[in-house]
Amino acid sequence: MCAEIAAQAAPVLILLGPPGAGKGTQARLLQEAHGYVQLSTGDLLREAVANGTAAGQAAKAVMAAGGLVSDDIVIAILSERLDQPDTAQGVILDGFPRTTVQAQALDQLLQTRGQRINAAISLEVDDAQMVTRISGRFTCGGCGEGYHDQFKAPATPGQCDKCGGTDFKRRADDNAETVGSRLAAYHAQTAPLISYYEGKGVLSGVDAMGDIAAIQASLANIISRATA
Repeated sequence: MCAEIAAQAAPVLILLGPPGAGKGTQARLLQEAHGYVQLSTGDLLREAVANGTAAGQAAKAVMAAGGLVSDDIVIAILSERLDQPDTAQGVILDGFPRTTVQAQALDQLLQTRGQRINAAISLEVDDAQMVTRISGRFTCGGCGEGYHDQFKAPATPGQCDKCGGTDFKRRADDNAETVGSRLAAYHAQTAPLISYYEGKGVLSGVDAMGDIAAIQASLANIISRATA
């Protein structure tokens, strides 16, 4: 009976990938194509606190005391969010789980709801190319249009193509040294999750260094198989 319910339940997808791998872009495209809702841990915490839910109040108390929100509270907040009607078509988890302990807790939560992880998709990158990709990014301070030193410079140097502004901004941590450290930390943190979901038979890898449309097509094929 549980297997039958799970098969009919809303799909649950996990997107794994380091900063700059394109998770946000691909999640947005999946939302547009399938009606899935992207759920990130930070957004969930802020919404729960703002809405004053039971789990949100617990999180607020912990944060007010300067503590770290426990896995149990995060799971409770996720459970509350999954009860909302807009998740009926499926969800994309971004930034959670981060550890195998969290992954196991997530499995238990989904099992009680008659759901399961349909696919854990790892957006795979070349670290050296990622350092170049991220460290060259900058945005227009006026309209937020994104640019890159090598791949997308303004048509007129120093002037935004979209709004004509001349004030450009770079993130302080978008430099080669910091990006390299973030990538190393990501790989160390995510390696156990890769093994965990590979062992469950739900892991798929996608080359995230290619064209956005090609990555989108690969994701669509994976999701089609995982939700069939």
